[in-house]
Amino acid sequence: MAQPRISAYLPPDIDPTKAALAFGRRALPKLNEELQSPELLTQQRALVALCDLVHDPEKVYQAVALGFLDSLKALLVHEDQTVRQKTTEVLSVMALHSIGREGLIRRGVISALAGLLDDPADICRRNTHQVFDMLARLPEGAGGVLQAGLIPPLVLKLETELDEIQELILGTLSNCLRVEVSGALAAGAVPVLKEKLSHPSTAIRSKAAWVLLEISSHAEGKIAVFEEEVIPVLLSLLEDTRPEVQVNSAGALMFALVTPQGRSSALGAEAIPPLLTLVAEETSKARLNAIKALTLLAELPRGRQTLQEHRDTFQRCLLDPSEAVQRAAEIAIAVIDWKP
Repeated sequence: MAQPRISAYLPPDIDPTKAALAFGRRALPKLNEELQSPELLTQQRALVALCDLVHDPEKVYQAVALGFLDSLKALLVHEDQTVRQKTTEVLSVMALHSIGREGLIRRGVISALAGLLDDPADICRRNTHQVFDMLARLPEGAGGVLQAGLIPPLVLKLETELDEIQELILGTLSNCLRVEVSGALAAGAVPVLKEKLSHPSTAIRSKAAWVLLEISSHAEGKIAVFEEEVIPVLLSLLEDTRPEVQVNSAGALMFALVTPQGRSSALGAEAIPPLLTLVAEETSKARLNAIKALTLLAELPRGRQTLQEHRDTFQRCLLDPSEAVQRAAEIAIAVIDWKP
């Protein structure tokens, strides 16, 4: 079903051309005063002007130094939707710059934005999640999201949010769960992500597989992926028409098959044929992950016996232009040829 697009248009009574555009160091303090004004229209126009200015990294640096972030944090709880919309927009633009990201993390904006997860305005929620997504790309930002206790509510929002916002949430989770997964597992992330693997959106399928890849890189995550029977679904995505979905699904499988239970589950689900298909496709971006997954399956007698019949497939990979693929193929052949 098609979903409505999130509109960023302002109400007709807010005319950006009438905003007091600020230039230079002397004008920015005036804007900060206007943000703290009791007059709604003054606040709105100041935010419109600030949205234009913060596209310039130098203005972002000045705004952080002048204490704009404290003023913006206070406006996040404003009763006026336009104020919240433009405030979150300013923060999302600032998050595009390194100095802005550092300032947002240092001034506790992550926790302040947490209250907007249930904002009635789609645009405010989208801007909020854009900030989380950008900040989580830094280790300090990912840590800030974790410390703010946002992982459980983000997992829950995957079940109710618009597709556009789900993509941002998955991006945030992929970076945060690289650090720690216990909160996500306790919130039931794996079954939710399993459902997203069948989503009609390519971006959501791909990002869900990427989050599962990060989860599977942790010992407790590997167990959860096996217990929730995610491996057969990941195998089905190896035949997806989108290369990015294949790559992330093969990567998630690679990590999930590290455990004996994971390898047994994959063999039971006939994992070898689709993985071999990816290895044989010279243009496949997923072939490296597929080779590594097959190497793990070759550690089981049944898998090794089956793969001995396809040794030539790996032999051809020794001529691959990618050194990583060549090395992975060498290891795979050594495991296949191993005699107990």
